[in-house]
Amino acid sequence: MAIPSASMEFVMLMFRERRPAFRTIEGWARSVLLEAGAIRECEEHGWMQDRTDPHARDRAIEIARETPPHGVSPEAAAVAVAEVLDGIGDTCPECLPEDRH
Repeated sequence: MAIPSASMEFVMLMFRERRPAFRTIEGWARSVLLEAGAIRECEEHGWMQDRTDPHARDRAIEIARETPPHGVSPEAAAVAVAEVLDGIGDTCPECLPEDRH
């Protein structure tokens, strides 16, 4: 049996952190949208805002299809993400027009 040398390279497997369990599909969809960068939180008031990034929206829908919550079909997960995003505006309702982030 050969002893590995110090110069031997080791490959580390990367595991994605498992998402926490959610009580609703909407809560899960919001977490996917945040992960994909499709929405952000107003730093001052905490309201979610649509970043209007079509690439981030596509990534969120792709994530939803690839890793739907237990018991939800990939298509239903993608629809849930799209519906939650459609309900989020691109401005914070509490920010004054000159304060918008």
